[in-house]
Amino acid sequence: MPRTKGGFVTRRRRKRILKLAKGYFGSKHALYRVANAQVMKSLSYAYRDRRQKKREFRRLWIARINAGARLHELSYNKLMFGLKLADVTINRKMLSELAIHEPTTFATLCDTAKKAIAKKAK
Repeated sequence: MPRTKGGFVTRRRRKRILKLAKGYFGSKHALYRVANAQVMKSLSYAYRDRRQKKREFRRLWIARINAGARLHELSYNKLMFGLKLADVTINRKMLSELAIHEPTTFATLCDTAKKAIAKKAK
């Protein structure tokens, strides 16, 4: 039986990997074996970081909200508790944007939270 040469299918697979490795440094963009290892690692990093990005942004928003709340004698915890008591449903992303770009609106939200906490304490 004649031997089969690594023809069209193998070449197509290797070209696909090398295309994904375009722009990598050194032999990582030119040699198939090295490029394949790096592409697999890169894809796993991309998968992991798509999830980590969500965590990191939430941490950033919370830090911004906390900084804004402390200007109004509130902690982040008290602000969120007060907003929940007052039935204000606004997500952390929008709260952080308000804290940065609309300080007067954020101040009214802080006052609403304070009133709700005071009302519950009675």
